[in-house]
Amino acid sequence: MNNEKFIDDLADIYEFLEFQKGNINKLILHLENNEFEELTIIKQFAMNLGLMMSDDLRFALVTRLVNLRDDSLVQVLKKAGKSEEEIIILQEKAYRFVKDFWHEKHKNTVDYIKHNNLLTPFYQEIFAGVYNVGIKMSSWQSAWTAHIINGINKELLLKFEGDEEKVFEYLEKHHLFDLGHNNILADRSYSALVKEKDEYHSKAYINAFKEQTTAVIDELELFEEKLIELEDEMYGQKWDYILYIQSLIKAFAETKTHLLVERWADVDRAWMKIKTPIQIGHPLEYYEDHFRKAVALEWDIRLTNPEFAQNNNRVNKIKSAFAKIFKEFKSKSEYKSIYNFSLKSLDKVQLYVGRPALFFGAEFNGLFSAQVVPNDEIVSKEEGKKIFAFADEILQTTRAKPFLKLSREIFGQELLTDDRTFLFNETQAWHQVYDITTIGHEFGHILWCDDETETLMNKTGNFKNIEEFKATTGGLVSFFLDEDPDERDLEKQVLIDTIKRAVGLIGWMEVDEVQPYYCEGLIHLNALFDSKILDWREEELIIDISVNKYDSLKKWYIETYTNLAKHYLDKKDATEFLNQFAIKEDKYFMPINTKINSFVKYYFKRYQEIGQELDTEDKKENYKK
Repeated sequence: MNNEKFIDDLADIYEFLEFQKGNINKLILHLENNEFEELTIIKQFAMNLGLMMSDDLRFALVTRLVNLRDDSLVQVLKKAGKSEEEIIILQEKAYRFVKDFWHEKHKNTVDYIKHNNLLTPFYQEIFAGVYNVGIKMSSWQSAWTAHIINGINKELLLKFEGDEEKVFEYLEKHHLFDLGHNNILADRSYSALVKEKDEYHSKAYINAFKEQTTAVIDELELFEEKLIELEDEMYGQKWDYILYIQSLIKAFAETKTHLLVERWADVDRAWMKIKTPIQIGHPLEYYEDHFRKAVALEWDIRLTNPEFAQNNNRVNKIKSAFAKIFKEFKSKSEYKSIYNFSLKSLDKVQLYVGRPALFFGAEFNGLFSAQVVPNDEIVSKEEGKKIFAFADEILQTTRAKPFLKLSREIFGQELLTDDRTFLFNETQAWHQVYDITTIGHEFGHILWCDDETETLMNKTGNFKNIEEFKATTGGLVSFFLDEDPDERDLEKQVLIDTIKRAVGLIGWMEVDEVQPYYCEGLIHLNALFDSKILDWREEELIIDISVNKYDSLKKWYIETYTNLAKHYLDKKDATEFLNQFAIKEDKYFMPINTKINSFVKYYFKRYQEIGQELDTEDKKENYKK
C-alpha cells in the first residue's frame, strides 16, 4: 500500500467516526424536539436502572450516554431522595449500560475497517487488539471504582472524620504511598490499599485485582503474538509497538510496589517512541483517586486528523510569555534549572490533533478534550511529551449540546447570542480559540515544573487543585502578552469562553474526580469579579466586557500568574496558594470573597433546581446560516 492510499484510508475512518458521533448526537436532537418515541434506548436505560421516566431524568440519561458525564444523573437522583449508597449502585448500573452501548459502537468501527480492508493488516490488527484489550479494561473498571473510590477512600475519610490532611498524614506515616524514582515518594500509584485485619497494605494491581489484571495481560499477550506475524510497511514501527505492548505486560504483572513507578516509566518511554497517526492511550492520568492518585484505567486509540499540519505557532507564543514572566524573578540556580527543564520539555512536544476512535475503562466516565502526557517528569526529561487535542470532536459535541434554561437565566440572551453565532458560523476562528485556550492549557501544564514539583507541593493533597488553573492561565497569559497582532480579533471570544468556563465549572462542585476543575473555576471567578467584568447584585449576574475591564482582567491574570509561577519555583505547598481564593466549607471548597461566595451558592442551587431543563425560547436554527 502506498502512503497516499493509507492517508486516504485514515480520512475514511475519520469521516466514519464523525458520522457515527453525529448519529449518536441525534439523541440530543430528539430530546430537544420532544420526539420521545425516537428515544427507545433512553427508555431502556431508565428501565435498566429501575427508574420512572421524567423530563429531568431523560435529559440526564441522554447526557450520560452521549457525553459520558454523570453529574446531571447524580443531581436528578439526589432530587429524587436517593441515598448515597443507592446513588453509587445506580452510577455503577449506568456505567455498565453506557459501556455496553459504546462497546457496540467500537465493534462497528473495527468491523468497518476490516470489512472495507482499510489501512494495512498490521494497523487493522492494532484496532482489533486495542478493542479486545479494551473489553477487559472496561470489565476491570467496575471493580477498581468499587474498591478504591467507593471502598477504601470512603473508609479513610470515615476513619479520620472527614479530615483529609489527617488521611494524608496517616498514609505517609505508614508508608502507604508508592515509591517513585530514586526511592522518593511518587506523585501517583499503580497499586491499591487492601485491608487485612485492622491494617492497610499497598498491593500492586496484579495482587489487588488479580482476576481482572490477569485477563488484561492475557489479552495483551495475544495482541503481541498477532503483531509479531505482521509487518508495518507504512511507518516501520512494528517493533516499537511490540516493545510497548511487552512493557505494558511487564508493568501490569509487576508485584513489587516499589518497582511499579519504574515499570510504568518504561511503558511511557516505549510509548514515546511511537509517532504514527494511530496512537494507543494507556493508564496515564490520576484525577479520580484524591488520596493516593491511583492511575485510572484509560485505554483507547486516538486517531490524528489526516489534514492536520504540524506548526510551532502556539508553542512559540507560550515560550515567549514564559521567558517574559521568568525575567521578573531574581536569578537563582534552582529557578534556572526548573526553567530549563520546562523549556526542554516544550521543545520535545509531539502534537496530535484528532479524535478518539476507540475508548474503554475509565473513559466511559468522561473523555478529555485535550491531554498532555506522560505525567512522569523523569520520562519527559528524556523523551518529551505528547499533546492530544480533540478539536473536531469538541466542536461537533458543543454544537450538538442542548440550550439550557440555566444558561439563559445566568448569562442573559445577549452574551449567548454572540457566543452561539460564533460557534455555529466561525469554524476556523473557533479552532483558533480552541488552540489558544485548550491547546494553550496543555502547554501550560509543562511550565514551572521539574521531576520533584508535584510530590513536594502535594503534601496536603491540593496540587491538582491549583495545577488546572496554572495550565489554563499559562495559555491565557501567553495570549495576553503576545505582541503579534495575528490573534487580536479573537479577544472578545476568548473572554466569553473564560466567563462561561469559570461559571460553568461551579456545576462540578460535588463531583470529586473533577474537583481540580471546580477549584480552577473558583480562582477564575476572582479574576472576573476583581476586574469588574462580572458583578453580582440582587440575584443577577452583571456582565461588562468593555475594553477597560478587559485591560484590568489582563493585568490581574499576569500579576496572579507571576505569583503562582514563583510559588511553583519555590515548590511551596499548593494549599497556600489555593487558600488565597478558596477554603473548605464542610466537604467543598468555597470562595473567600463574600460576593463570589454568594454567587457560587446561588448558581449551584439553581443548577440543582433547573440544570436539566431545556431552553425552549432559543433554537439552533436561529444560528445556522
